[in-house]
Amino acid sequence: KVTENAKNSLASLKRENPRLEPTLAIIQAHNDHLIQEANKNFAKEVGLSVIHICLPEGSTKDEIVSEILRLNEDPNVQGLALDLPESLYSSKILNAVKPEKDVDGLSSVNLGHLVHGDVNDCLVPPTVRAVMELLEDLGGKTVLVLGAHGALGAALQSQLQREGAAVLSCHWEARQLQSQIRHADVVVLGSTKPNDVPVSWIKPGSTIISCARNLLSEKCNYGQQNSPATEESVGSLAVAMRMQNMVKNMERWIQSQQHRKWDLHCLTLQPLSPVPSDIEISRAQSPKAVDVLAKEIGLLADEIEIYGQTKAKVRLSLLERLKDQPDGKYVLVAGITPTPLGEGKSTVTVGLVQALTAHLNINSFACLRQPSQGPTFGVKGGAAGGGYAQVIPMEEFNLHLTGDIHAITAANNLLAAAIDARILHENTQSDKSLYNRLVPVVNGVRGFSAIQLARLRRLGINKTNPETLTEEEISKFVRLDIDPSTITWQRVVDTNDRFLRKITVGQANTEKGFIRQAQFDIAVASEIMAILALTTSLQDMKERLGKMVVANDKKGEPVTAEDLGVTGALAVLMKDAIKPTLMQTLEGTPVFVHTGPFANIAHGNSSVLADKIALKLVGEKGFVVTEAGFGADIGMEKFFNIKCRASGLVPSVVVLVATVRALKMHGGGPNVTAGAPLKKEYTEENLQLVADGCCNLQKQIQITQLFGVPVVVALNVFKTDSPAEVDLVCKIAKESGAFDAVPCNHWSAGGRGAVELAQAVEKAANQKNSFKYLYSLELPIVEKIRIIAQKVYGAQDIELSPVAQSQVDRYTQQGFGNLPICMAKTHLSLSHEPERKGVPTGFILPISDVRASIGAGFIYPLVGTMSTMPGLPTRPCFYDIDLDPITEQVKGLF
Repeated sequence: KVTENAKNSLASLKRENPRLEPTLAIIQAHNDHLIQEANKNFAKEVGLSVIHICLPEGSTKDEIVSEILRLNEDPNVQGLALDLPESLYSSKILNAVKPEKDVDGLSSVNLGHLVHGDVNDCLVPPTVRAVMELLEDLGGKTVLVLGAHGALGAALQSQLQREGAAVLSCHWEARQLQSQIRHADVVVLGSTKPNDVPVSWIKPGSTIISCARNLLSEKCNYGQQNSPATEESVGSLAVAMRMQNMVKNMERWIQSQQHRKWDLHCLTLQPLSPVPSDIEISRAQSPKAVDVLAKEIGLLADEIEIYGQTKAKVRLSLLERLKDQPDGKYVLVAGITPTPLGEGKSTVTVGLVQALTAHLNINSFACLRQPSQGPTFGVKGGAAGGGYAQVIPMEEFNLHLTGDIHAITAANNLLAAAIDARILHENTQSDKSLYNRLVPVVNGVRGFSAIQLARLRRLGINKTNPETLTEEEISKFVRLDIDPSTITWQRVVDTNDRFLRKITVGQANTEKGFIRQAQFDIAVASEIMAILALTTSLQDMKERLGKMVVANDKKGEPVTAEDLGVTGALAVLMKDAIKPTLMQTLEGTPVFVHTGPFANIAHGNSSVLADKIALKLVGEKGFVVTEAGFGADIGMEKFFNIKCRASGLVPSVVVLVATVRALKMHGGGPNVTAGAPLKKEYTEENLQLVADGCCNLQKQIQITQLFGVPVVVALNVFKTDSPAEVDLVCKIAKESGAFDAVPCNHWSAGGRGAVELAQAVEKAANQKNSFKYLYSLELPIVEKIRIIAQKVYGAQDIELSPVAQSQVDRYTQQGFGNLPICMAKTHLSLSHEPERKGVPTGFILPISDVRASIGAGFIYPLVGTMSTMPGLPTRPCFYDIDLDPITEQVKGLF
């Protein structure tokens, strides 16, 4: 009956989950083949696969634990059971089994649930289930549990008491053993009866159940001739119950794979006035342990990799688990053209999700970029938000985080080193010498690596034996013939270092006169960062890395990372960086931090993968709020035309962030300079300046409307803003086509200060969405640039330098003309001139150069004199950053 029920339940599971192949692993450390055969037979009858790991008798606890840990991590094993000698059933071994694979139900986690009556969260051990199946109507009876130790004894007592029995427990050597046996109505034997305990002690008419692990026979001769006790062994019934437990475990596993309702416990905020510094606020809040947060939002234990107490990487396997889960709403936070101080898009993003989740009880996720150390130690500072709308701990967020930027730096510079080294070796060796070194004889055998075979196929050489290549084929294979003047791949470092903008490499005598001019870019400008932000899987990332064009050969053909043989190594360096990092806001709501491309010299958005994972986790009615760098003309335009094309995702609403300060600047106010006090125009009411500056806000609303997405204006309120100024901005925004315009006080009040914004976003997300791209990819490169310049920036036309035109012609000829455009332009003006505020018109946009990020999948024109390596100001942020040597606390970050 038990087997039939298990068989039917499993068949039903397989019908609903056709790819389900449940496998039970059993570790055995004895030579009892009868037990092994019983397990196999019952498993076969039920429809389970079973693997027996037969360890030698005398195996140590450490050897058994080692085998358990291996099976814990085997994704093809869903259940784990133990058949061991009595002496080996220690807590060390039992608790080594992962609770979710514990078919025998003897781990402390499982027993804890069992003892507390949490029947939905545990499995009753098979032996205990068999005992309970054999016993009926225990109410008022005395049951003696004899010789059952540890986990089995605890589970037996718990279940027997739950059925109303009076339970006694003792071991075989107990002094009162004879008396207790004589008075028991039921005796449950947890181990084999010693010979010196006579059966005459057993009360006539009592029931005896044997749980001895080496008993598979159905009867035990414990009775007396004239008044026999009822004698039974759990034997094969316990084995059948084990198989039923395995099926129940599969039911629980399938249920665990479904999207879970969030059980989020938000953190309480108690805002102070005046508002303390960002780092003081961050440090005053105690974040939840990241594994607790992960569980609250429905992540499984094996889907996170914990970094310390407050950060965790999230594995991409979640996307497969939740592939049938509908996505939530997708919200983009963009902004007007900013001052050098920034207008608080990150702060609005954090405040919005705090409001949605902590105050409106709506699932939400913030997806933010990781800040570069360049701005953190330069002028702008960190990017964790600010005031009472921050990601915490902010010092961990703003510094190394989980090392993604360092991984990008290592990968980028490995490729740069490979380029120069290959040129040197080709310049100094014959074809034969190159071939012998590239395809060496190892242990008497010469063989191509996988990436070399791929290169041969691209060259049209369909051979796999290195000894069969002709001299001509060898020459084609070994020589990339890179033209040094066409190298576009630069080394990177994550520091603002202006003196690396132009350098000379190869000056040592060992480089044999191969000297060339080069440069460093800031790490976040690396194409590998852009690839990481746009990739959709490990396989996709690897393919994109291989496609990266680093130079041309002397015939004008592109040379790629794949040609250099470095693709696999780059993927290895990036294998952890591809996983988003989970953190939390001040109010305990979840945040993904992943990738950090600048918006003025790259596409300026966090990763596609972080957004996709978050959209699954929040559920159909939830919200994912992501941020695009700088103004809507830069970050938002690239979000729509580049990121949305890569992801296939469609945004529900745009939140456009504005400040009275920035609007006054656009209305003709004095220059705003980082580190300098604001002029009185910015701290005193001036409605005319505000009204005049709203032209920039109106233009950014119009840019958003080009893409057919509803826009909500979020006015980030400062304490110097007057009520009249705030009202005026909101009025003009609504009149200019915004769905709504809302003043926000999240900086000083946390999520409570952004509730009105959250409500407006929720309403706007339900509006009709007619999303469309700005241009067709089929258009010529120059025409796509012109559309962006005229429709987004307001330029009269564009003007390409001879160098830029030459590059456009080359990329078109090489087959790269159908890629989207990523403009590298100043963020401080709609035009190419930072000093031109408001809405400049009538200007010609100069395109000084055009480059290609083929792996990332875009062409990027350089507008005017854009630098890809920032410099440090006279007084950088690092003057204020310090470390307390006693407490190890960081000071001065903002």
